[in-house]
Amino acid sequence: MKTHIIAVVFAAALMIGIGGAAFAGPQSAATADEKAAGHRGDSARGLDALVEEAMAHSPLIEAARNHWQAQTRAPVQAGTLPDPQITFQHFSVGDPGPGSGLGNSDFAYLGFGASQDVPFPGKLGLQAAIAQKDAEYARQQYETARREVAEKVRELYFELCYHDKIDALLHQIHDELGRIAEIAETRYRVGQGQQQDVIKARLQLTAILKELAMHHQDGDQVQLELKAVLGRDADSPDVETGELTPSTIRLSGPELRKLVDARSPELGMQHAMEERGRSGLELARKGYQPDFSVGYMFQHTGQRFRDYYLLTLGAKIPLYFWRKQTPAIEQAELELQAARAQVRARSLDMTAAVDRQVIAFQTAERVLTIYREGLIPQARNSLEAALAAYRVSKVDFQSLLSAVIDLLNVNQEYYREVADHEIALAKIEQVVGDLK
Repeated sequence: MKTHIIAVVFAAALMIGIGGAAFAGPQSAATADEKAAGHRGDSARGLDALVEEAMAHSPLIEAARNHWQAQTRAPVQAGTLPDPQITFQHFSVGDPGPGSGLGNSDFAYLGFGASQDVPFPGKLGLQAAIAQKDAEYARQQYETARREVAEKVRELYFELCYHDKIDALLHQIHDELGRIAEIAETRYRVGQGQQQDVIKARLQLTAILKELAMHHQDGDQVQLELKAVLGRDADSPDVETGELTPSTIRLSGPELRKLVDARSPELGMQHAMEERGRSGLELARKGYQPDFSVGYMFQHTGQRFRDYYLLTLGAKIPLYFWRKQTPAIEQAELELQAARAQVRARSLDMTAAVDRQVIAFQTAERVLTIYREGLIPQARNSLEAALAAYRVSKVDFQSLLSAVIDLLNVNQEYYREVADHEIALAKIEQVVGDLK
């Protein structure tokens, strides 16, 4: 009678503890998915705040922003005339001393003048255009840095969500296995179980502790990486995570390919280089045209003689054009062709990268459906069947333990898929921008 009561208590404890509370996580996640149809996961609210924090404090973004702002100061410099030159001349007669001969020779004078180099019309504008494209390249670099930091924050955040979820799940399993081990020991003492069952339960408890330690280590490393991206100190409070639920944004391949061309900052950098190359070619062609210089000088003589006034005009003649201007044009043409090829290559690369992430995102969606509608319910039913069979001694302890571990593994795999699903979306947004 006593042993029968123990068996009933044991079965009831397992049915209530393991079959219910320990595995409520995936059921909650499935419910959240149904409520979030057409929306992002619940974790997006806290994640958005972290992204904003990174935008404000990331040193990488600050460096890219300052570089861009520095480059915006270059076009006005490139489009401005060269600095004028002020000249002083002293011409003495009979003696090298200052003012010698001013009173007795009309050759002696003190000269004051200024000169200005004037590039051929259009050259300054093209130089300013080239500098403007350099500034646009720097702006796209800044936007690229923002996208990369945002993607890194999202990726690390979802990795942290995964580790936190698995940590909670492992603690639940550890608690339930502890209860199983206690009941197995009780059954063994009253002659209803085997010592091997107790040993297996304790062995599995130790394995769970090992897995917990590994997840703690991985989670701590992710925390450190995330704090660095956010611009926080390593000893600052840990980042808190929210519920890990999948987004349900509908992605269309053709539409995303259009967004790559329109919104990818990395592709924008290559377009800026192409435009720079085009302006550089026009400037090289203008190398055949001369630059000019104009100067004026006032030459003061002695009181007995009249002063001199000197106006000079000059031009730089491209006399060695076959060694300078012609090779410069050929160089500019090749650089423009290289820039155009780079645009094409980068466009194909970015489109392929987006397509790969779309495939990963859509595959994860299908796999998550399989987990929610198939694997998780089946694993839970398998555990319940094992519990019922173990209650009437139709299966051994190892079968019950295997059912518990199977359900644990299925839940771990489910949350891994959710994290990978959200990371794929983050990588798509790194290229095409926000898809909210």
